[in-house]
Amino acid sequence: MFIQTEPTPNPATLKFLPGEEVMGRQGTANFIKGDETVKSPLARKLFEVDGIAGVFLGGDFITITKDDSKDWQTLKPQILGGIMEHYTSGQPVLDQNSDAATGASTAAEGDNELVSQIKELLDTRVRPAVAQDGGDIVFHKFEDGVVYLEMHGACSGCPSSTATLKMGIENMLRYYVPEVQAVEPVMAD
Repeated sequence: MFIQTEPTPNPATLKFLPGEEVMGRQGTANFIKGDETVKSPLARKLFEVDGIAGVFLGGDFITITKDDSKDWQTLKPQILGGIMEHYTSGQPVLDQNSDAATGASTAAEGDNELVSQIKELLDTRVRPAVAQDGGDIVFHKFEDGVVYLEMHGACSGCPSSTATLKMGIENMLRYYVPEVQAVEPVMAD
C-alpha cells in the first residue's frame, strides 16, 4: 500500500491519501481526541498515536490534526503505519450501525427554497474545493439572513478559515442568494 501525504493550509493538519476509498459516498466523519464515542476503528487506531488531536475521514482521504507537543517528522511514520495496519486488518472504517457520518448538505424535505439553494451552492461550489485542502464545510442552519456552517478537518482551526468564510463563501452566497447577509462558523460537536 502506497500512502501519499499532502500539506494543507492549516500547519497543524496533514492530508493522507491511502489510494483506497475511505468514506466513499457515505459522507464524511470528524473525530476529536478525548471523545469517548469514537465510532470508527480507523480513528481509534490513529488516536493511539500520541500527539493526534483530530481525525477527519473524507471520501478518499484522511486528515490528521496534531497537537503542538509533536512534530510531523515524528508523527508521520506512526500515522502511516496505523493507516496500513487498519486497511490490512479488514475492519470497516466506521462501526456497524454508526451514525458518525455526515452527508452532503443536500436539500431535505421541508427545506424552504432559499435553504435548498444555499445547500446546492455549498455542495457544488464550496465542498469540492474545501475537500482538496483536506476539510469539509457543512450547512448547519440559515437564520435571520445568516448562514451557519460547521468546519471540519483541515478547516477546523485553520488560520485562513475566517478569510475563506468571509471573503470566499460569504461573497459567493451573497451574490447568488441576496437574502444572505453573512456567514458565521459553528463549532463542531
